[in-house]
Amino acid sequence: MDYVCAMCPSKQLLLAVALPLASWVHAQVGEVRGIVRDGDEAVPFATVEVVGGQVGTTTSVNGGFAIASVPAGAGQLMISAVGRTPVNVRIMVEPGRTLDLGVVQWPAEASELSGTVVTGTMREVSRADSPVPVEVITPAFFRKNPSPALFDAVGMVNGVRPQVNCSVCNTGDIHINGMEGPYTMVLIDGMPIVSGLSTVYGLSGIPTSLVERVEVVKGPGSALYGSEAMGGIINVITKSPALAHKLSADVFGTTWQEWNADIGARFGTGKVSDLLGVSYFHYDAPVDRNRDGFTDVTLQERLSIFNKVNLQRPQRRVASLALRYVTEDRWGGEMDWTAKDRGSSAVYGENILTDRWELIGQYQLPMKERVVLQASFNAHQQDSWYGNTRYTADQRVFFAQAIWSKRFAARHDVLAGVAFRHTYYEDNTTATARSPQRTPLPGFFLQEEWSATEAHKILLGYRFDHDAVHGPVHSPRLAYKWAPSGRWALRAGFGTGYRVVNLFTEDHAALTGAREVLITEELQPERSINGTLNLTRRWPGEKRALVLDLSLFHTRFSNRILPDYYVDPDLIVYDNLDGHGISQGISLNVESRLSRHLRAFVGATWMDVHTVEHGVRQEQLFAPDWSGTFTLTATVLKQWTVDLTGQWYGPMLLPVLPNDYRDAWSPTYTLLNLQVRRAIGERFELYGGAKNLLDFVPSDPLMRPEDPFDQHANDPVTNPNGYTFDTAYMYAPLQGARGFLGARFTF
Repeated sequence: MDYVCAMCPSKQLLLAVALPLASWVHAQVGEVRGIVRDGDEAVPFATVEVVGGQVGTTTSVNGGFAIASVPAGAGQLMISAVGRTPVNVRIMVEPGRTLDLGVVQWPAEASELSGTVVTGTMREVSRADSPVPVEVITPAFFRKNPSPALFDAVGMVNGVRPQVNCSVCNTGDIHINGMEGPYTMVLIDGMPIVSGLSTVYGLSGIPTSLVERVEVVKGPGSALYGSEAMGGIINVITKSPALAHKLSADVFGTTWQEWNADIGARFGTGKVSDLLGVSYFHYDAPVDRNRDGFTDVTLQERLSIFNKVNLQRPQRRVASLALRYVTEDRWGGEMDWTAKDRGSSAVYGENILTDRWELIGQYQLPMKERVVLQASFNAHQQDSWYGNTRYTADQRVFFAQAIWSKRFAARHDVLAGVAFRHTYYEDNTTATARSPQRTPLPGFFLQEEWSATEAHKILLGYRFDHDAVHGPVHSPRLAYKWAPSGRWALRAGFGTGYRVVNLFTEDHAALTGAREVLITEELQPERSINGTLNLTRRWPGEKRALVLDLSLFHTRFSNRILPDYYVDPDLIVYDNLDGHGISQGISLNVESRLSRHLRAFVGATWMDVHTVEHGVRQEQLFAPDWSGTFTLTATVLKQWTVDLTGQWYGPMLLPVLPNDYRDAWSPTYTLLNLQVRRAIGERFELYGGAKNLLDFVPSDPLMRPEDPFDQHANDPVTNPNGYTFDTAYMYAPLQGARGFLGARFTF
């Protein structure tokens, strides 16, 4: 000890100075805590930031928050949440003390018209100010009907329908306004991560626990996003590590022995923050309630690991890097199928093994102009057996773009960018028999948003892409917004879209069942032209409020590529439509606060989706004329919340075989869900309820399940109508009523 003191007087001096300095620095900060409520309902996942202090957090499941290291003295908190008008709260923090704000009440409002959105214009803008209508789903909305994956959760949006395409393996896609899944572009943090193979198989691998919000734009968006943004866009915005909880968990199970766990943890302080999310789903209990010898629901084991790192930089410049890995093993088929029967001709099963990597990064250049570089890469490997038909595929997509944005004369917001996407695809089908497909797609885009007056706003956009096979593609866009007051808003838009088709990554029917695929011509890229008219009217009030959102839409498609199931029961014939397709209709959303304790949301859509070829009109498969969603939330005794949610669908045309005994039109049906939540303290919540309360399931989803390999399909005695095994007659989930129980925790 004497040696240390004698030899290191500088260390003693440094320690003598540093300890009081550290104590003084600690004394110059304090803590702020509180609970955010809207009436009697907690506001979870709201962002709470110290204005100018670069410190903040997110409210817990029960609305509570605590921020340490808040600079002492007078200041201001800004509390914001997707779909709400931000709230500013003045604070006075004493050094070394905790300021308890108690309950912070959000101003009474029913609408989700505020909040920031980026998808419609590719820049952050208030949802109310956006000239392009954007619908937003928040984590609080997800909680009203808990689901293990994004695929099911987006069904709560009016006009958006998760479609299960196969009654054996339960793969699916998302339909917007009646259009098939490949017409919907799915983005993660604004980048085209989910495409091709993962459009069919990867959507179920996105857990809702990682999502800050989901933005939905209906109608073409190719003027900004290029190929595939033909019928609509779903942009999944992931959570910011800097504002995530230090620890969060959401675990639930169902009476069908499904188990789901979402765990999140935040690491790092100061300039670097890291969010780690792990999601696990397990279902391994075969059920055959309809007694057709096949599993009603695909058995699955899925693991998703997500890691996102944010770097805090001067002037709030963006810098982040995210990595996600998904692995899934799913199978469905005859009840006695086992892994050793994979590819067997004796026991029918459909088994899909998927491994997927995603890397997403963005960086804002350190310069006066706002220039953001974005890049992503994903690799998707799949090894599948559909009975004794094997399908293996490898897809890799690299994407990069640079975006420059600037405001001129306070009324002109200009955005420009260059983009490049390269897709590599190889499988064991005739699609890549000679060599793998390599598709480079360079392009550039330009957009101006002109605020002519306080009430009038005009958006002009144009994009140019050059496809290696099909040549140059032009995509213009025009949008107009008139808002004479904060209670009225009228939006009109015109846009175009296009996409290049790969049947084997998009259409599950091309690989499953006993039908063979016949392509009669060289397929050309599809094109679409869309017009929309949107009217929003608000009636705000202290205790009661009402919002109406009415939209009319019309989209015309050319060169549509549709499967023909009717020309031959043993074939699926694909060719470009010699005519045109139409998707048109009207959509109405009504959102209301009926009292301090009761909220309701009801949406309904009427649509007409059809094709016309050689003067003959044909209705679109799986496109109901009428559909709707509804949510009713009641708060009881401040700690109890009851959620009643559901979707209802009118009749839709189904793919039937010649002389099929099954109805060509589905019945009208409703999927009804009930949940009860109980808040315990500020950070813990129990929830439970029942899904599909009415126990609705389709009848006869399989044709000839007793002969899945069609070994006796030509027997005139046992099969006089020549039926073949078919899995495409699927218009609703086969999973009947079930209970669920879960718990949430945040720290």
